[in-house]
Amino acid sequence: MISTMRELAAEALFVSNLQPSEHPNRQSMEEAVTAMILRHGSDGCAAGVAMEFGDHPELAVRRMVWVCGQLERLTVEEWHPHYAT
Repeated sequence: MISTMRELAAEALFVSNLQPSEHPNRQSMEEAVTAMILRHGSDGCAAGVAMEFGDHPELAVRRMVWVCGQLERLTVEEWHPHYAT
């Protein structure tokens, strides 16, 4: 279940408009994930990821690496809040 939720969050964050250069915080990422899931649904988020990997694989890989890193950071902060400072 947790793995499925993490994958959905990754797909939603991937298709969002957030950019690494914005250095988004937890709240902005959570808002972006929620907005994308509400707007596109889980299937739509997955389709957006698939489309980008088909059209621009080199950029999509970089974006997904960033997305996964951000979600990992949020997980670490959640489990070890003192690391967030």
